[in-house]
Amino acid sequence: MKKVLLHTVMVVIAILTLLPGFWMISASLMPAGEASAYPPPFVPSEITFEHYDTLLTRLGLARYFMNSLILSVSITVISLFFNSMAGYAFAKYRFAGRDKLFRLLVAEMVIPAQVTTLPLFLMLNKLGLVNTYAGVIVTGMATIYGIFLMRQFTLSIPDSLIEAARMDGASEFKIYWSVILPLCRPILVTLAIFTFVGAWSDFFWPLIVLTDDSMYTLPVALAILAGEHVQDTELMMAGAVMTVLPVMLLFIALQRYYIQGIMLGSVKG
Repeated sequence: MKKVLLHTVMVVIAILTLLPGFWMISASLMPAGEASAYPPPFVPSEITFEHYDTLLTRLGLARYFMNSLILSVSITVISLFFNSMAGYAFAKYRFAGRDKLFRLLVAEMVIPAQVTTLPLFLMLNKLGLVNTYAGVIVTGMATIYGIFLMRQFTLSIPDSLIEAARMDGASEFKIYWSVILPLCRPILVTLAIFTFVGAWSDFFWPLIVLTDDSMYTLPVALAILAGEHVQDTELMMAGAVMTVLPVMLLFIALQRYYIQGIMLGSVKG
């Protein structure tokens, strides 16, 4: 009875968790005005893709989708490279002030991002990076959380592997690329998911840095469209599906590595 009760509770929680997502997809396929009925229907009376066609063609959301995709992939790849190198250096290299510098970085995690927005914007303005994709990417090239996560995982790698590679004549970058990165694959996938989701759903920073309408990311464009089409529930649900779908597909494709990385991080970190 205890097992049956446990599974029943889990099924109920799963249904309640999935219900908003199901209605979001269902409403995006409803004819115009049907989602605003009371009580709102859970399944469309007639499936239509006109709202997706409107978003992608008439409202030009395909361009904003590609902007978000290019920026998110670029930030993820660059961030993995720099975070993994920094984490490896903090874990395995000996240099003056290493521990103090790392403690300082960790302490800065408590500072809200909004506090650093103005000085960061002024710095980018001096560099001429305002209203450029580089201005969005440069702020995500390395994160304190990513460095911390990679450092904690890299500490579990035996020093003997690194010393053996050095004795075989491997360069320091060769050791990092051929020894460290393959061993860090699970945690790299976990960090990649976190980074991609954060970059994909980021609204605040692209809104500040990008001033050209054609360069907007998907969250910014949808927020502007929501103000213009606040009554078009089905249209907004279609936009929400387009925002959520890539992240869901990414997580489904990499969930095995993600769970493995979380478990390894909890044991080894």
